[in-house]
Amino acid sequence: MSSPSEPLSPEVLADLAIVKRGCDELLVESEFARKLARSHATGQPLRIKLGLDPTAPDIHLGHTVVLNKMRQLQDLGHTVIFLIGDFTSTIGDPSGRNTTRPPLTPEQVIANAKTYYDQAALVLDPARTEVRYNSEWCDKLGSRGMIQLASRYTVARMMERDDFTKRFKANQPISVHEFLYPLLQGYDSVQLKADVELGGTDQKFNLLVGRELQKEYGQEQQCILTMPLLVGLDGVEKMSKSKGNYIGISETPDSMFGKLMSISDTLMWRYFELLSFRSLEDIAGLQKQIEEGRNPREVKVELAQEIVTRFHSAQAAAQALETFDARFRRGEMPEDMPEVTVAGELALLRVLREAGLVASGSEAQRNVEQGGVRINGERVDDKGLQLEPGSYVLQVGKRKFARVTLTG
Repeated sequence: MSSPSEPLSPEVLADLAIVKRGCDELLVESEFARKLARSHATGQPLRIKLGLDPTAPDIHLGHTVVLNKMRQLQDLGHTVIFLIGDFTSTIGDPSGRNTTRPPLTPEQVIANAKTYYDQAALVLDPARTEVRYNSEWCDKLGSRGMIQLASRYTVARMMERDDFTKRFKANQPISVHEFLYPLLQGYDSVQLKADVELGGTDQKFNLLVGRELQKEYGQEQQCILTMPLLVGLDGVEKMSKSKGNYIGISETPDSMFGKLMSISDTLMWRYFELLSFRSLEDIAGLQKQIEEGRNPREVKVELAQEIVTRFHSAQAAAQALETFDARFRRGEMPEDMPEVTVAGELALLRVLREAGLVASGSEAQRNVEQGGVRINGERVDDKGLQLEPGSYVLQVGKRKFARVTLTG
């Protein structure tokens, strides 16, 4: 590796600026800069790792915050390793949780993994992506190998994890198998000889374990690039499939467009920052236009069209906008509508009452039976529908609307 005192070339500095845009933290930046310099000098691409556990079959926009950064690194000429954690997802990642995460069955993992890469390929360049499954090496470890791996990391270091510490102090159970998850994620980096590993901010501890294990195995340590977590449609929790506040990248253009238009004007800027490919200067210009009187809805339309175009096509985005605008022209959806938060049981009939769209349960039921209730523009016929947490535009009849955030 080149000397830390050697000045970086303009090309390396330009690459470094691209990599750092929007990231939360780059550890260790000086090491990463030297890796970049070596790559430029030798023509040897860096090995960039991203591991995803197929805990559900759909990738959502929150995942693409990291995938977009991977694509940027691909475009800089580096090798991207898309690692499907088919083994580790049978353990369950405890990151950010205050209870033990239920593991998936092998059948669930196989079913979910089938669609994962096809969706990720909407962002990544398949021709420059190495797809791996960590069962390749984890299945071979066996009992002896697992014990030897566990001997390379201490319980004291493991308890430095914030979620483990909180649960221990609160006398909440921590299963021994949960300690194995960060060890195995780190072991993935050893097997793949990763130069850089990406993840969300909630993955920082696991990524650091990878650095330490590489050192234990005599490898050059990986650098760590963490990206911010995208807040979901509710504007409160991180986007998550389990919380129901997400936009799947395989959703229909109309659904994707409608959900993006449902986010608040404030949250819109965070989505621009983390999801848009527009320059920071362009985004600042849009903010200035709104300060000078431009309708925020027009700018939100630009964001929605960009995202729908990316995962479908420009034609699909134009059609989604036309469909959305037609609802306004027909009086199906007003420019401004009350915003309501509903907590607790999320049965549709109750939510309609709590949102002030109907006066009683019987009125809610009657409107559903008569086809007068819509969610995000789509008619609902199921009186017993249970909604997931998230943000929705609810409509009763032709004139009653509310943007409702459900918190469960």
